[in-house]
Amino acid sequence: MAETTAAWEPVPRSRTFELVLARIEEQILAGNLRVGDRLPPERELVDLLGVSRAAVREALRVLEAQGVLRSRVGTGPASGTVIAAMPSAGLTQLLRLHMALANFPLGDVVEARATLERSSARLAAERATEDDLAQMRDSLVRMDVAGLAREQFNDCDTDFHVAIAEAGGNRLVADMTIAVRNAVRHTLLTAFHKLSDWEAVADRLRSEHHAIYEAIVERDAERAGDLVEEHIRGFHHDIVRTVLEGPEAGPS
Repeated sequence: MAETTAAWEPVPRSRTFELVLARIEEQILAGNLRVGDRLPPERELVDLLGVSRAAVREALRVLEAQGVLRSRVGTGPASGTVIAAMPSAGLTQLLRLHMALANFPLGDVVEARATLERSSARLAAERATEDDLAQMRDSLVRMDVAGLAREQFNDCDTDFHVAIAEAGGNRLVADMTIAVRNAVRHTLLTAFHKLSDWEAVADRLRSEHHAIYEAIVERDAERAGDLVEEHIRGFHHDIVRTVLEGPEAGPS
């Protein structure tokens, strides 16, 4: 159990901005900073930690890039640097960059996504509210529009999977699911644009999405989990991998 009495203390000057990051993390872990709380003003942090303004600014930039902080411009009570409430945005950015650098091979990402979304679908079948189901239906209705541009289809596809993750009610599973799904968004869109038989693929995806939705509506957790895992693995194996890597890639 983290102590709740962590105090702001001066930090050594070597690797200063990293140590500023550590001090802010200590305040979060101790419960002294929560979602929606404002950090002390930049000038106050400089005095509290005994560091330069440049070190404080660098640390804040890093945390903002990670989605932990967001800045609100102004002079009122809502202004300043605030602890963010949407960690999935930071997770998405980090995953996308790691994938671009090939730190996470696509096969590993697909495996993680299939595991996470199976869990999300099972939870959604058990816990989805009418509002949650309405969000899923809205994505399906928009996706079913004839002649939908591939970019719009991809957005609807993402929205549908995100709605399932949100409906599961487990914040950590949802944020991880959303981050992984959004991280592969560009890869999926690239594959969509390279498809010569786009309409046939779009019809396949629509059909699979509707089947997943029906399983969730019927509260069939096992079937919902099976269908979403088959959907993810099948699509990546049959379509994305073939289109992006070519038939010479061979079986998984």
